[in-house]
Amino acid sequence: QVQLVESGGGLVQAGGSLRLSCASSGRTFRYYAMGWFRQAPGQEREFVSAITWNGENTYSADFVKGRFTISRDNAKRTVYLQMNSLKPEDTAVYYCAADRAGAVTETRAQNYDYWGQGTQVTVSS
Repeated sequence: QVQLVESGGGLVQAGGSLRLSCASSGRTFRYYAMGWFRQAPGQEREFVSAITWNGENTYSADFVKGRFTISRDNAKRTVYLQMNSLKPEDTAVYYCAADRAGAVTETRAQNYDYWGQGTQVTVSS
């Protein structure tokens, strides 16, 4: 069983930055690919970014390329999402997720095995 806890969300002005963290309690964290998703009110959950188990491969949605960076520290069992140049449309609850298929940067939410509770990110204009 993998438990995931997100942190780092909050209120920030447009153009600002936040770094989200997702900490895992599981010893098998290092074998999982990890992803970040977000969900705004009244909208479906959407893919943001993913990273393979060893951190060698990442993939991000077009709308965050050049602004958000995913990374991981397997020794700390933590995955990060550095978010720069934030826009009001980035406002959402951000979730991290773990995928047993560790070598794949999966974009489909249904293929992830474990989810965190989410952290709210609000960007004011």
